[in-house]
Amino acid sequence: MLLHVLFLIAIAAEAMSAALVAGRREMDWLGVCVLACVTALGGGTLRDVLLGRHPLSWIEHPYYLVIVLVAALATALIAPIAKRLRTSFLVLDAIGLVVFTVIGCDIAQGLGLHWIVILVSGMVTGTFGGVLRDVLCTQIPLLFRKELYASVSLVTGALYMAAPHLGIQHGVGLVVAMVVGFVLRMLAIRYHWEMPKFVYRDDWD
Repeated sequence: MLLHVLFLIAIAAEAMSAALVAGRREMDWLGVCVLACVTALGGGTLRDVLLGRHPLSWIEHPYYLVIVLVAALATALIAPIAKRLRTSFLVLDAIGLVVFTVIGCDIAQGLGLHWIVILVSGMVTGTFGGVLRDVLCTQIPLLFRKELYASVSLVTGALYMAAPHLGIQHGVGLVVAMVVGFVLRMLAIRYHWEMPKFVYRDDWD
């Protein structure tokens, strides 16, 4: 129940952040809605397609789309004050990252898949909505830049998977994984923790 409530909050938060991105790109209302749906539901959709899991989550539960669209359109209406809520959006985005990751791992685990596939499923669910958003906006996805984002997802998923092997109850392990992932993401934002960058310049030119 807690995970489901957090999931609904997460898709609303991702839709709101996507709406602001659409506004910066001067998209029309349709663009706002499409970008919000892709960002909030794209990771889970891609996961389900890769795992052959049907029906897709938003087809099975159409009200997910309603929540996403309402959140996106509401954000477009209050955009002038949204910039004051930047910290709140960062917090909600971090919550979305860890919640989506755990849900992705949980679904793949329920299908009896290999642990590597479970871990990747969690990361895809947690991060690829943002990748699709950035691709549609013609910018380098956050996942491939220096920020600790995919790394946080992998740590969260690994902790969630390791919990039962450490004798930790499922519910407790779920909460611990999300809390650690959330704190790690917020610390990375606060202290600008970065992944090493690959820099190559062709000096032959």
